[in-house]
Amino acid sequence: MEKNNQKRQKIVFLTGAGMSVESGFKTFRGNDGLWENYPVERVATHEAWVTDPDFVTEFYNRLRKKLYAAQPNKGHKLIKELERDYDVTVVTQNVDNLHEKAGSTHVIHLHGELAKVCSSAAPDDPRYIRELPEDDCQVAPGTRAGDGSLLRPYIVFFGEAVPKIGEAAEAVAQADMLVIIGTSLNVYPAAGLVQYVRRGTPIYLIDPEPVVGRGIPNLTHIQEGASRGMEELLKVKR
Repeated sequence: MEKNNQKRQKIVFLTGAGMSVESGFKTFRGNDGLWENYPVERVATHEAWVTDPDFVTEFYNRLRKKLYAAQPNKGHKLIKELERDYDVTVVTQNVDNLHEKAGSTHVIHLHGELAKVCSSAAPDDPRYIRELPEDDCQVAPGTRAGDGSLLRPYIVFFGEAVPKIGEAAEAVAQADMLVIIGTSLNVYPAAGLVQYVRRGTPIYLIDPEPVVGRGIPNLTHIQEGASRGMEELLKVKR
């Protein structure tokens, strides 16, 4: 890829479920409306949490163990390697920490982080957000946060506001290049964030499906999975 010796160019990645599929980790809802074989209405909504917090807590305990067993794929690693020459920001819809495991240093999680827990009364209060270590990543049902409310997964449930969407939009607005991996341009928030790209900014979409970004200028579709797609991107931009 071309280097700018005067100023480090800013590359923003927007990643979705297709980014993690090669690592064997399915994140949030796929086309079948299930998450790890459970209806999202049962495990990923505020109503589900209020109705049966113990069930939801145990679901995320199991998912968290699976997360810690997963490893970043080559696509994650190639994104990290770009930090040597570029100012790289990753905006991800995924709740896994595979970008961080690969070494990426600036990751914006739109839908929360599975490795963390928080207050159910004030999910975004930093005083009660904590990361669970791999050797102690289970939460006993009924465990309380520091404010006395039930400790819940630090996940943005379906129907809840996305608190970091503004930060993500600001990053996209400053990008010299936007790369979208494993998420459709027809689905929010990808479609919404693309609107913040400055005129003339190149956009690359890496996705094996034959999706087309209608009306989006400067769009190049690399019809590959995350790892192969990143390899192709580096060849195109060298």
